Amino acid sequence: MGEYNAPTSIQITDDLKLPDSPLPTQFDVLVVGGGAAGLYAALCLPPQFRVGLITKDALSLSASDWAQGGIAAAIAPDDSPQFHLEDTLKAGVGLCEPEAVKLLVERAPSCVRSLVEMGVAFDRKGADLALTLEAAHSHHRVLHAADTTGRAVITTLTAQVLARENIQVFSQAFALDLWMQGSQCRGASIVYQNKFVWLQAKAVVLATGGGGQVFAQTTNPELSTGDGVAMAWRSGAELRDLEFVQFHPTALTKPGAPRFLISEAVRGEGAHLIDAEGQRFAFDYHSDGELAPRDVVSRAIFSHLQKTAVDPASANVWLDLRPIPADKIRHRFPNIIQVCQKWGIDVFQEPIPVAPAAHYWMGGITTNALSQTTIPQLYAVGENASTGVHGANRLASNSLLECLVYGAQLSLLTLPEQMPLQEVPPATQTDVFQHQWEADQTAIMTWRQTLPRLVWQSAGICREQRSLDEAIAQIEDWRKDFAMLSLSQSLLNLTQGQAVDVGDTAVSRYARVWGETRNLLDIAYLILRSSAFRTESRGGHYRADYPETNSDWQVHTLVNHHQWLKSKPVGH
Repeated sequence: MGEYNAPTSIQITDDLKLPDSPLPTQFDVLVVGGGAAGLYAALCLPPQFRVGLITKDALSLSASDWAQGGIAAAIAPDDSPQFHLEDTLKAGVGLCEPEAVKLLVERAPSCVRSLVEMGVAFDRKGADLALTLEAAHSHHRVLHAADTTGRAVITTLTAQVLARENIQVFSQAFALDLWMQGSQCRGASIVYQNKFVWLQAKAVVLATGGGGQVFAQTTNPELSTGDGVAMAWRSGAELRDLEFVQFHPTALTKPGAPRFLISEAVRGEGAHLIDAEGQRFAFDYHSDGELAPRDVVSRAIFSHLQKTAVDPASANVWLDLRPIPADKIRHRFPNIIQVCQKWGIDVFQEPIPVAPAAHYWMGGITTNALSQTTIPQLYAVGENASTGVHGANRLASNSLLECLVYGAQLSLLTLPEQMPLQEVPPATQTDVFQHQWEADQTAIMTWRQTLPRLVWQSAGICREQRSLDEAIAQIEDWRKDFAMLSLSQSLLNLTQGQAVDVGDTAVSRYARVWGETRNLLDIAYLILRSSAFRTESRGGHYRADYPETNSDWQVHTLVNHHQWLKSKPVGH
């Protein structure tokens, strides 16, 4: 059996500070995830806390790094947090929590100021910060750094984290599970430098991002496998609104190319969405045309291709940038120009082939205003959290903002004075995992390839009961089979607290692939069950057999263990 190479191979760069040997195993706070949410949360924690930051790859690799559009904040003279709040509530189709949104929009200007003070080089118009308009915003309020805003933010936050003496980075580390003692979270088990290690902490912050890799078509990077949501669910945390997935309408669709996101800001600056006949068809589906909310535009493309394409599943429409002045395209979208050129597309001479792809998960781990989950000492921030700000459909450029505002809430985090240390068994050594991987590799890699296609077909842009039920039955069978693998039997029964030295870097990669596959199977089950539970259409959840929005469903979908429940009516 040949050795399997992990989906993404990232070299650890010299500027990352790595723990010295022997490995420390006790922290005040563990932060799992190195995107905008995890980095900013780590920076906002009280400086006297000893913080361990666990990142699956290099610090610079995350969905935040890929974010193009920008960060929304009401800082223009003609704008206000109230206008921002109203736009967010409207986009969320009745499921936003007003108090959560109020916190988001009121704290937005101060969070933006903190980034500017850290050195994030936002675009400017003269001496002022430049602001652009994006879909469903009533005012120009989106700050940007050309079309690589996420990268500008991540680069700055990374430099700040590396300069902090109280933060220790575990790069190329994969969190397998939370370490629970009764109903309390006391740390996490990780795979790091050829070892399975248990890290104790007085609090754990999950910031692992979304789960786009559960769908065959996604703009998310390969590390977006729903790790935080899956770990929290297995440990008993309440989850919320997992059926609400935002499908970005305009991902580059060209054979051989990744599903590169063509930012909403392109349409905000005046690009046209056209079909093969050159018609701006989006106006047939909504009066705002290509500037309608994302779910509306995605379904417009889907419906139009169903009517006009021979093979709708592989077909595309076109995004025409030529109505935008060429100088503005060069200034605002250099990265999009470069990526399209790489794939043989000259945006100044021809439109870009695009189609929808899974982009953002509105649901996640239920949290309150302090980013606390329902498990004591467990917190969640960013895309893996459900703060209540996005409702059924996220407003453009509110995602990076949510990372900042709710990450900043961790400055208020208090820790138990005493954390009773668990007695740690002596470390062991084994080479059994290598042999088990060789036996189980084919099954694991088959699931990695077939599961996203199944979820895309059954819980993609349009859903209906029969295909959901069939997919749920299939996923349940796969989850049972996965648990019976010899590798699963070993990894699911590691002795709590006991470090295991496997002596081989390849085993660390195997364990990550195993863990990601386990998480993808879990979140596929969760998304499918949640999609079948909500018998209406709203925001990012569209049921072809229940196409109307139903006022009886102005409630959150709550998941507790294997129970699906309705919340109290939202906004009442």
